[in-house]
Amino acid sequence: MADPAECTIKVMCRFRPLNSSEVTRGDRYIPKFQGEDTVVIGGKPYMFDRVFQSNTTQEQVYNACAQKIVKDVLEGYNGTIFAYGQTSSGKTHTMEGNLHDTDAMGIIPRIVQDIFNYIYSMDENLEFHIKVSYFEIYLDKIRDLLDVSKTNLSVHEDKNRVPYVKGCTERFVCSPEEVMDTIDEGKSNRHVAVTNMNEHSSRSHSIFLINVKQENTQTEQKLSGKLYLVDLAGSEKVSKTGAEGAVLDEAKNINKSLSSLGNVISALAEGTAYIPYRDSKMTRILQDSLGGNCRTTIVICCSPSSFNEAETKSTLMFGQRAKTIKNTVVVNIELTAEQWKQKYEREKEKNKTLRNTVTWLENELNRWRNGESVPLEEQFDKEKANAEVMALDNILNDKPASTPNVPGVRLTDVEKDKCEAELAKLYKQLDDKDEEINQQSQLAEKLKQQMLDQEELLASSRRDHENLQAELNRLQAENEASKEEVKEVLQALEELAVNYDQKSQEVEDKTKEFEVISEELSQKSSILSSLDSELQKLKEMSNHQRKRVTEMMSSLLKDLAEIGIAVGSNDIKQHEGGSGLIDEEFTVARLYISKMKSEVKTMVKRCKQLESTQSESNKKMDENEKELAACQLRISQHEAKIKSLTEYLQNVEQKKRQLEENVDSLNEELVKLSAQEKVHAMEKENEIQTANEVKEAVEKQIHSHREAHQKQISSLRDELDSKEKLITELQDLNQKIMLEQERLRVEHEKLKSTDQEKSRKLHELTVMQDRREQARQDLKGLEETVAKELQTLHNLRKLFVQDLATRVKKSAEMDSDDTGGSAAQKQKISFLENNLEQLTKVHKQLVRDNADLRCELPKLEKRLRATAERVKALESALKEAKENAARDRKRYQQEVDRIKEAVRAKNMARRGHSAQIAKPIRPGQQPVASPTHPNINRSGGGFYQNSQTVSIRGGGSVKPDKN
Repeated sequence: MADPAECTIKVMCRFRPLNSSEVTRGDRYIPKFQGEDTVVIGGKPYMFDRVFQSNTTQEQVYNACAQKIVKDVLEGYNGTIFAYGQTSSGKTHTMEGNLHDTDAMGIIPRIVQDIFNYIYSMDENLEFHIKVSYFEIYLDKIRDLLDVSKTNLSVHEDKNRVPYVKGCTERFVCSPEEVMDTIDEGKSNRHVAVTNMNEHSSRSHSIFLINVKQENTQTEQKLSGKLYLVDLAGSEKVSKTGAEGAVLDEAKNINKSLSSLGNVISALAEGTAYIPYRDSKMTRILQDSLGGNCRTTIVICCSPSSFNEAETKSTLMFGQRAKTIKNTVVVNIELTAEQWKQKYEREKEKNKTLRNTVTWLENELNRWRNGESVPLEEQFDKEKANAEVMALDNILNDKPASTPNVPGVRLTDVEKDKCEAELAKLYKQLDDKDEEINQQSQLAEKLKQQMLDQEELLASSRRDHENLQAELNRLQAENEASKEEVKEVLQALEELAVNYDQKSQEVEDKTKEFEVISEELSQKSSILSSLDSELQKLKEMSNHQRKRVTEMMSSLLKDLAEIGIAVGSNDIKQHEGGSGLIDEEFTVARLYISKMKSEVKTMVKRCKQLESTQSESNKKMDENEKELAACQLRISQHEAKIKSLTEYLQNVEQKKRQLEENVDSLNEELVKLSAQEKVHAMEKENEIQTANEVKEAVEKQIHSHREAHQKQISSLRDELDSKEKLITELQDLNQKIMLEQERLRVEHEKLKSTDQEKSRKLHELTVMQDRREQARQDLKGLEETVAKELQTLHNLRKLFVQDLATRVKKSAEMDSDDTGGSAAQKQKISFLENNLEQLTKVHKQLVRDNADLRCELPKLEKRLRATAERVKALESALKEAKENAARDRKRYQQEVDRIKEAVRAKNMARRGHSAQIAKPIRPGQQPVASPTHPNINRSGGGFYQNSQTVSIRGGGSVKPDKN
């Protein structure tokens, strides 16, 4: 490295104009400018290297701040430019501006253009390598803006104890357009937010690093320089910005890191022993820029508004402290072997001179210690010794021809001239001999080296031939094995295709069966609903009849009991023949009543049986529902197992794909080895073509063969992938259909059992209905007999009344007791007449109810027919909906297949080489390899080339670099 030199940090101050919100608020414009280096705020002057007023253009700011740093970086120095200030003070506008506007662009795009313009105007023997990195510090974590997956990078130190970000993306560029594309890509990934003071507030510190390495192809001199372009996030007060939530957390971290930067600046300005670089990742990265090996320029951006006066004064104080910091800058140079040798010789001669000085001083010291007096001319002269050292440096640097001075011999002028001429002649001869010896020795060394190289090459070629032969045999064996595996895979694919056809046929059959079963199910459900409705109606009718019968029987029994009481008394004395007739009639009535009781009891028992069967059917339905829930749980478990098995199959397919790729790579190596064997055979046979031409031809053949093979393999793989995906989808569909079929079968069995139960109940109800018809007919016969008996009773009553009338006439002259007894008999007779009238009313009511039920029967049949028609209409609508769903599913599958094919074709078109190649650029000519060059492919943010590395030389020629 060159000798170090001290320089201070340059501090520039820039004031933006008042924005619209400040003008609306009526804020005052507070700064007052004195010259180009002083600004007065609140009566206090602040001096900087340069102060920019609000009307300063972007170009003027760049020319004053950054233009000189470009030349320094290309001369081997490190440089840093960063903007500091409160939020919404114009930092991002100063550093970036409008990236694609020639007038409004900031420092970063202008410095990129200037770097390449300088390179194109420099010596053509210089070759440059330019790398760029772009990262941000967000929430005190370093995040790569060119690769967003790198979110928490760390800071390390190299062998010279210079901090750097480990693992960040470094992208080689060869034109300003590529650098601007990289900046656009990184800027799109940077964190910004909206606050009360700024609509596009930066929420992170962004650092754009340009690393320039240059090499002189003639002298092999190497220089390197780094340029840090930093856009710091602004300090902010929460009361002014209104930050809350995540924006508030960002503001806290921003203020914390800027506080750490202020502490570092204060420590450097005060000259303390400990500098707290490690308090923040930002100060750690900028350690070399603050008090280290770097030319640093700080642009402090201020608001001119009176609303932000306190923040503006704080920013100006920060800039004044930073102006007192001194950096020690050194040219980053890599010495060549010849320069290291010269430096070693120079240091060796200095060491020799210093040793002679030490021995002289030791001798003089010993003489003084021994009591001798050393005369003045023999004492050590420091000025003379320094002059000798300087002369020695000049001799080693300039290497002039020195003339010997032989002390103690005095010669005449003629002899001196003669001796000098002879000496010059001898020196010349000696130089010639030395040159000849050097040439011969160099030639001998070259020949020996060539012989050794040839022997090593011959031995290595023999070893390579043997190794290649063994590798060829092994690859042939592996190739045969891979062919067998491919055959097995093809057979497996054929079997899968056959199985697929079978499964598709089975799926069609199952769908047909499913449709038939669903139709039967709908029919059964409709029949079941109708039967349920009839059952409910019959239950209601039976309940109503039972109530009526119970009321009738209770009234009849009460009446008969009263009749028995009246008849059993001894108040009336009848004739023997008449009493016999009355007893016979009462026995007939008792028989009729007992028969009615037995019929009522049978009806009650039947109702109880129906209720018990209904409760049993409800229990069975609950049990079937529980079984259905258990079956659904099992189905879900089986679906989870099927999903895990499909994932396992996909993993197996991925492993299979990797093995196929290994086979392809081995086939390529086999082709390369066979090509190398051909080349060796051609070299041995001394054919007319040179080895290089043969290699080029073979490489072209290999390249064409590889491309064709890769295309064929990729097409086959795509077909295999599509077939496998189709097979897996169909297997999943088949599994779903089978599960659905199983569920429907269970439901069908359940419905069949319920149908059987309902049919059994229906049969029982029909039997009951028949019995009721029989009972109705019996009841009709009983009614007829009861009517006959009532007629006879009416006749008997007439006879009894006549008899009573005659008896009353005969016993008109009886006692008062006899008259009271006849009145009681009259009362009982009237009571019996009332009971007979009630019985006739009940009979008439029963006849009317029977007629009403017969009238309701055709209405129920009509309602049943309407329900059946509704069920048929719903079944047809369901079938039509299923057909529409099948058509929609088929159309969706076709669309998905079309999209997959389009995406696959697009991915095939985007494929290219994936190796990232550095592009060294040379001055004197604009770059040929640019983003629009057909041989350069830019994808994923990286720059790739189809062939070799391109260097740009003078005259517009493009040469491939030798690796």
